Amino acid sequence: PNCNTLVAATMITSRHLLHTALRSRGGGPSAVNSSSSSSSSAVAIRGLSTTDLPRVTERRPTETGRGGCASDAGVKVCVFGATGFLGRYVCSGLGSNGVMTYIGSREDEFAYRHLRPNFELGRAKFSYYSSRDKQSMADLISDADVVVNLIGKYYDTKALEDTDKFPYLNYKISTSIAEANVEVPQTIAELCTELQVDNLIHVSSAAASPDSSSEWARRKYEGEQEVLKAYPWATIVRPTQMFGHEDKLLNWYANVGERFPVVPLVDGGHALTQPVWVDDVAKTINRIIDDPEKFEGRRVDCFGPQDYSYAELAKFVYDITGQDPILSDIPAEVVKYAANVLQYDGSPMLTPDMVNLMTEDYLPEMTTEGYAAQKQKDKVFTMENLGVEAMPIEKMAFKYLHRFRKAGHFVLAKGYH
Repeated sequence: PNCNTLVAATMITSRHLLHTALRSRGGGPSAVNSSSSSSSSAVAIRGLSTTDLPRVTERRPTETGRGGCASDAGVKVCVFGATGFLGRYVCSGLGSNGVMTYIGSREDEFAYRHLRPNFELGRAKFSYYSSRDKQSMADLISDADVVVNLIGKYYDTKALEDTDKFPYLNYKISTSIAEANVEVPQTIAELCTELQVDNLIHVSSAAASPDSSSEWARRKYEGEQEVLKAYPWATIVRPTQMFGHEDKLLNWYANVGERFPVVPLVDGGHALTQPVWVDDVAKTINRIIDDPEKFEGRRVDCFGPQDYSYAELAKFVYDITGQDPILSDIPAEVVKYAANVLQYDGSPMLTPDMVNLMTEDYLPEMTTEGYAAQKQKDKVFTMENLGVEAMPIEKMAFKYLHRFRKAGHFVLAKGYH
């Protein structure tokens, strides 16, 4: 017993001395990472220029607390569109680094309850706002150092209303593509200027173009222009199509293959896309938030390591899922007949505007070599400049597509049963 007591006392004393030493370095156990010399060496290891990578990507020198979600990063961020596909990953990164986050939602608490576990108690504030009530948006923004706009919608939100004439029902548009992608971002940018918010990050799309046949892509471009007009030093993030567990890219092919015997390849599925993992985009946004002044008035393009045609993506998905639908080359105008019916679903699987988008390449503006050859002035940044390595689609797709297999992946294991 005396020996055990001596060992226990020694362990307690050692632990106390270790914690005391760490506190003297400015924080909790993870404070060792807070020195600028450590971050500089990390940059050198990555082989990246210190002019492109934020000073500290995990912990700030002035940060207090024990590190991680239990710390106080000393910055306040307001996120619009946090309940969407990209939003949950952005919030996960903010919560992990102890960032005080204000999250606006137009729905009830059940719409954002999945975000709560990302944050320590008191490190996130959830507030209701209406995109047509400017004051409610101003109340959300007023205390923020950085505002992130992730709002976007690829279809008009419709609702049934009564009419006096037969058939006595009519679909009315409650939120249009133009309102979600142009008017709301414009309002946010104007409020940021009015309230003197330090930084604004606006997420657009690599498909944004005034000449696109897709209304969504044209509205995305208009939204960019309106944001820059109201807040010229905003940071624009342009991702290509994103893939991930909740995506509407790879999951789209799997869902269509499960519900219908024929899967359309619009105009043969020859258009190209270069998908990027959603968490890579979220990491990029979080690193911009770490040192937003460095990216003021600049653009950051996010894209994957490889481009594919839509036909190749369809075959890739069905190779994973084991589904065997008929892949049919169908002209865009013919596919639109089905899209005109499906667009009235609450969360439509296909709309005429989506068909238009599928006929065009969805690629970054330049090649990898083109981005590398840019001059520093007016340079368009990429994920690589921020130390984010693009995740290949082959490494991630199986993790969430195997659920479409009959009996999952267990049926392929010989001798398992």
